[in-house]
Amino acid sequence: MTAPTTEATGIRRASWVPMIGLFLAQILMSYNVSALPVSLGGMVDTFGVPPTDVSTAIVTYGLVVAALVMVGAKIGQRVGWVLMFRIVIALFAVSAVLMITAPTVGFVILAQALAGASAAIIVPSLVALIAENYHGAQQATAIGSLGSARALAGVSAFLIGGTLATLVGWRQVFVVVLLLAVAVFVLSFRLRGEPGNRGIKIDLVAAALIGLGIVALTLGVNNLNRWGIVMARPDAPFDILGLSPAPLLMLIGLVLVQLFFLWTRRRTKAGKVPLVSLSVFGSSRERAAVYAMFIVVGMEAALNFTIPLYIQIVQGRTPFDTSLAMLPFNLTVFITAMLVVRFYRRFPPRTIGMFSFGLTTIALIWLAFVVTNNWETLPTILGLFVFGVGQGALVTLVFNVLVTASPKELAGDVGSVRGTTQNLASAVGTAVAGALLVGILSVNVISSLAEHPELSPELVSQIDLDRVNFVSNDQLKSVLDEQTDATPAQVDAAVALNEEARLNALKLGLLILSGVSAIAIVPASRLPRYLPGEIPESVATGREPTT
Repeated sequence: MTAPTTEATGIRRASWVPMIGLFLAQILMSYNVSALPVSLGGMVDTFGVPPTDVSTAIVTYGLVVAALVMVGAKIGQRVGWVLMFRIVIALFAVSAVLMITAPTVGFVILAQALAGASAAIIVPSLVALIAENYHGAQQATAIGSLGSARALAGVSAFLIGGTLATLVGWRQVFVVVLLLAVAVFVLSFRLRGEPGNRGIKIDLVAAALIGLGIVALTLGVNNLNRWGIVMARPDAPFDILGLSPAPLLMLIGLVLVQLFFLWTRRRTKAGKVPLVSLSVFGSSRERAAVYAMFIVVGMEAALNFTIPLYIQIVQGRTPFDTSLAMLPFNLTVFITAMLVVRFYRRFPPRTIGMFSFGLTTIALIWLAFVVTNNWETLPTILGLFVFGVGQGALVTLVFNVLVTASPKELAGDVGSVRGTTQNLASAVGTAVAGALLVGILSVNVISSLAEHPELSPELVSQIDLDRVNFVSNDQLKSVLDEQTDATPAQVDAAVALNEEARLNALKLGLLILSGVSAIAIVPASRLPRYLPGEIPESVATGREPTT
């Protein structure tokens, strides 16, 4: 029996069973990442180590993925995508077993390094295998499902992982990872793919440049808040004439990334195979899609950091409460990412992109004015819903533009660009949000002291305002009672000041984020303005359109 075909194009429709495996593979990676913060408290109790030791595992995973994803794409092209996909899924299963049986935190870090190395090949393989197994409208739908899978995995990790970690234990959270890996491995035998090209050489110089550059950038951005944005803070491992090492690492990373592009252009002109084809960035459309993807993922990471910060730290509530607060956003992203492909035949990517960034901008401005220290209010839920609609549309759209703008043989390169961009943007979004909110909070606290004369200079001198951070009211009261000679009236005044400063920091942070979203309309205006089936010959051949 032959597969059905579409009347418009005559393209034979492929079975969706292989896509179920690819969909679950995206959930596998996203669930693993989301499950780590949920399990942090349990690991701290089990291993008897500080939270910073456990958080090293989270950083390790992201660093390994971002540093190796371009190399992973070339390995997949050389060996063959289906074979490499099965191998790395099996390795991911091994990492889950290590997590379940880990006797020390060192094994947890090792497990996440192994998971990150596996994900560095899974990320580009998903794009390549979709390109090899699906075409036309099916391909657009398949690509959209990857974006929705990330949102679904985030909800599942908080709901399922949070419940398991609370009722059974943190190790059982990663039993789910193992079961997912086994399911994906079984379904991988329904995939078809072309054999690998043994003639492909891996550019080790480019691999070192981009790997070290991404590591330096990620470490620098992730430690902006802890080490200092400009001047070195007490937690910085070292300083350079009093300056923080974080911006220096960022500068080194940017230089290494620029050297990577220079080296790749030189290698391409010499007729050699580069680590990643720069034709993925060859036109303003592709570059606009990459810029838009960076901003989209960065905004999502910033919001995913901000909400748990207020619910778990400020309000002192559980991860389960956080998942409920995030439900309107994550479910909206999931549903929109699946449905937005239906609009591709009616509206060009440029229109959808600009409209979606407009939605996220309006939603963030709305949230900045209506948000309180309670995330369960109807106006706040409405703002998260609107932001989720824009976010879900964008995360699918920009990825689809990159895939459809490049020939099938570059699908692995598109996947590696996607992986690098998403991991770097996630780190930047989280770190900048943290540094921004804490910085605004510090300024707000200092400026608000004049409005509270009952807080005497003697009391203020007992508090290190250079280390102001987000704390719950109970924690603040405990610190004031134990470490200062504050009277009950002064404690109440300090709590009121902190509540006001926190809320103002949140509002201003959301306004700044809305400004970033508004600026993103500029690269969105450079997205393609043609509908599927109307791609001009100039675009198909890689030249800029003249109209």
